[in-house]
Amino acid sequence: MSDGAVTDFAGVAVCDPARKASAGEVFTIALPLPRALNNIAQDITLSVVFEDEHLIVIDKPAGLVVHPAAGNFDGTLVNALLYHCAGQLSGIGGVARPGIVHRIDKDTSGLMVAAKSDVAHLGLAKQFADHTIDRRYRALVTGRPIPIEGTIDAPLARSPSNRKKIAIVQGGKRAVTHYRVIRPLKEAALVECRLETGRTHQVRVHMASIGHALLGDPVYARTKQVHRTVLETLRFERQALHAARLGFIHPVTRNALSFDSEMPSDMQALYAKLLN
Repeated sequence: MSDGAVTDFAGVAVCDPARKASAGEVFTIALPLPRALNNIAQDITLSVVFEDEHLIVIDKPAGLVVHPAAGNFDGTLVNALLYHCAGQLSGIGGVARPGIVHRIDKDTSGLMVAAKSDVAHLGLAKQFADHTIDRRYRALVTGRPIPIEGTIDAPLARSPSNRKKIAIVQGGKRAVTHYRVIRPLKEAALVECRLETGRTHQVRVHMASIGHALLGDPVYARTKQVHRTVLETLRFERQALHAARLGFIHPVTRNALSFDSEMPSDMQALYAKLLN
């Protein structure tokens, strides 16, 4: 609303997002022209863990968006893959998401697989749908979960009160996270989360729901002063979440593949600060 796209009956721009409409008021909305997604090949450095003619596994850094969308029209993983793979990516995801079988959040780091052929895309998609992919995340969370291992089985959907957030909603999609504490820390813990399902923000929402939100999470965490000081000192400005393991059956060769990734330097520094 701040850019003047909404005006009242007198043609005056409505810039206050908290303004409430009264019965009978008429507003005009100027819709911006559609902007084409810029799916061009861009020479963006990728950390390639495995690659063959059918698929590629990369270790995504935090801060890299997976595919172009509003606000991020280029400079994404898709743009990087188009360059690296010389355009040889599965077309099943359409022009907006070539090769993309699954996603991880922009500010989550770690392992992802992309499909270079349609047969690989279909085979990987089936494994994701069947929940047979081995996906394990490392997370730094507030407090010390008790019990030290357990299962969170709670359905997720868009929050009815805030569409930008995910929440536990009865009638939402089934979501299951298995967690275990790897190391207790200073009013925190290093936790492994194994995903049985793969919903948007699943680890972040599930851990927050049991009172142990991810450190640095700007959406779901309420940061204590003791942690805020550490985060500010390290300039750690993302959720402390890393996709550390990815295992699946190669959809063409049928070989079992499993890959592991160490936590990136920013999470390792945070971990070191929180050690007892």
